[in-house]
Amino acid sequence: MIHKILSDKPTKLFLGMSAFFVANALIAESIGTKIFSLEKLFGIAPANFTLFGQSGLGFNLTCGVLLWPLEFVMTDIVNEYYGPRAVKRISFTAVALILYAFFMYFLAIGVPPASFWVSINQSNGIPDMQAAFSGIFGQGMRIIVGSLCAFLVSQLVDVTIFHQIKKVTGEKKVWLRATGSTLVSQLVDSYIVLFIAFWGVFSWQQILAFGIMNYLYKGTMAILLTPVIYLVEKRIERYVGSTAALEMKKVAMGNE
Repeated sequence: MIHKILSDKPTKLFLGMSAFFVANALIAESIGTKIFSLEKLFGIAPANFTLFGQSGLGFNLTCGVLLWPLEFVMTDIVNEYYGPRAVKRISFTAVALILYAFFMYFLAIGVPPASFWVSINQSNGIPDMQAAFSGIFGQGMRIIVGSLCAFLVSQLVDVTIFHQIKKVTGEKKVWLRATGSTLVSQLVDSYIVLFIAFWGVFSWQQILAFGIMNYLYKGTMAILLTPVIYLVEKRIERYVGSTAALEMKKVAMGNE
């Protein structure tokens, strides 16, 4: 039976997409503790925007945003060929495995470190490896909860809007349903994580301002990555065949 499954190209494609989707989400959550400056990355002056009375705002983003745009591209591709049930399945799977990973991170933080290991990297400017390890992997619980809630809700929003647009446009205007659904879901994602993680820590003006700065980046990336969807769709059609690809899209829309 396993040989039959592995010889079916649509099945192999879905397994590969699911693995990449889950791995990408887990990596994004794991590296999200680092904040980087987008302006410094490109060697330009800080933006210094003023929004809602908050001045000096720039594009200081979590490293997780480097990968999340790919996640939403994958969402649209899976949605196009396998439908909303498939997107929901891999989204819940990703959340479950991320929770498992963070549980293991906390266990790893809690086990007693070997004495020699704590000071093993002092010559490299790391005086306490245990403190460094805890700081990297021990994210605050509210940030974890906020991030996972934002991811799950935004995925459900994305898949719903994607299919509503496709019902109207049919097979045409891939860019509209892909970019449109992502732009809306990214707005939802930006504010859910901020309000859960930082309500009571920052003022609502600060949260709104930070959310807009994050959304400007995410929205821009959603638009820039739209051609990638067309490229991936062409590769899929070559891999499974144009007839099979069209049938997959019909089944995804519930038109079996």
